[in-house]
Order: sequence, then C-alpha cells, then structure tokens
Amino acid sequence: MTAISPAAGRSELLRPRGDAQRSLRTSPQGSPLRVLVVDDESALAELLSMALRYEGREVRSAGDGAAAVRSAREFRPDAVVLDVMLPDMNGLAVLGRLRSETPEVPVLFLTARDAVEDRIAGLTAGGDDYVTKPFSLEEVVARLRGLLRRSGAAAVRAESMLVVGDLELNEDSQEVTRGGDGIRLTATEFELLRFLMRNPRHVLSKAQILDRVWSYDFGGQANVVELYISYLRRKIDAGRAPMIHTRRGAGYLIKPAGQ
Repeated sequence: MTAISPAAGRSELLRPRGDAQRSLRTSPQGSPLRVLVVDDESALAELLSMALRYEGREVRSAGDGAAAVRSAREFRPDAVVLDVMLPDMNGLAVLGRLRSETPEVPVLFLTARDAVEDRIAGLTAGGDDYVTKPFSLEEVVARLRGLLRRSGAAAVRAESMLVVGDLELNEDSQEVTRGGDGIRLTATEFELLRFLMRNPRHVLSKAQILDRVWSYDFGGQANVVELYISYLRRKIDAGRAPMIHTRRGAGYLIKPAGQ
C-alpha cells in the first residue's frame, strides 16, 4: 500500500520557506527537538524525515523494532513516529520497550489498519495518537506538533507567529488576531489563512491552494476555494481595509492593508 498520496512528496511542506516563514521548534533548553522515525519503508521514512527537518527537528530513522530500541537509547528522542507493522516485531511491542526506558516520550502510531479495535489497541498500549495510511505529510507533522506541545517538550518561539500587517496568526495556539481583536476560524479557514500568510504578497493559484489546504486527492471543484476566500474576507476584512485580494485569472494573495 502506498503510504502517502502520489503527489504528497511535492507538498509545500517539503519546500524551504525561508527562516522567517519556517516554524522552528526547540526544547526549553534551546536545542532542536529530536524525533525518531520508525518505518521499514525507506522512501516513506526519508520523506517524513525531510518534512520534520524542515520543521527544525533533529531526526533519526530506524527500519525495524530492534534498531528503533537501540536508536531511542542513544538518541533520547523527544517524540517517536512509529509504524505498527515492522519486520521483526510488532510496533506495540516496540512501544513497550520504549516506555520501559522513557515513560513520558510521546508516540504517534502509523498504521495501515483502519479498524476501530486496532486504534483502541494502539492507544491502550500507551500510544498518544495515530495516523492511518495513506496519509499526508502535513497531517503527520501537525499531529506530531500537537503531541510535542501537549507534552511540554516544545518551547514556543517567535517564529511560530506569522505576521502580515496588523494580522497575526499563532501556529501553535491557532489563535488569530487583527489589530488586537480575536478572530474565530474553522480548521479549514485557519489552514487557508496560514497558507496565505506563509506566502505574503505572492499570488497563489486555486490549484496551489487546493493542493495545500485540501490535499492532492481532493475530489471537489475549484469553486470551494472561492467560497472559503469569501468566508475569510468576512472575518478578516469586514469593516477594515482589505488584506485579501483577488488577481483575476491568477489567484489570491494577502498583503498589509493599504500596500
């Protein structure tokens, strides 16, 4: 089974956004957070490792359970991404070995099984979250980011804030303000705004937005982008100088009001 949708490797997640746009996370001591990726599919492990390194993580990978246990002992990861199906031992058994040495390390399971009992088994065994294959890289990174935040391993840095004019978006707390006033967004509206704010003054086409916000396998029509842009305008621009602009035939961009 393909672990990631065919075009997921081309996701914006895998493109460097520049130091000012990239959300780096560190431990409270200021060192990069360490993530251990455990999967016997080498191509998948490499894609996940690349995505996490662009997030500012220090990453090691392992292809089987025994290697995972050894790496965890040496590397002392802040979080583990762990495939359930490994060639030498079950991921649940690996989790048990990891927990015996580092009881608090958060673990995100990767599983090809979608049955409810499999999910319950993983969470009951001590896993903190799970993602079912096939998945998007963005989903894994977002889930892992949440685990690290909840575990207290991550220290919020200024780089987690996206700022365009008087509009601010906190990628960790998912809070949005304009001119100091809080703005409530749905999950999809937040992802759309985040994509626009990561690329200020750049025209983003409908195809790019669909790929990034709704994923490459989205089966809907491009007019969903127009619909959600209109939702954002009502919340971001209502009663204020507009920040979200349309370039007819090209796409949409965000820039400081009046510029």
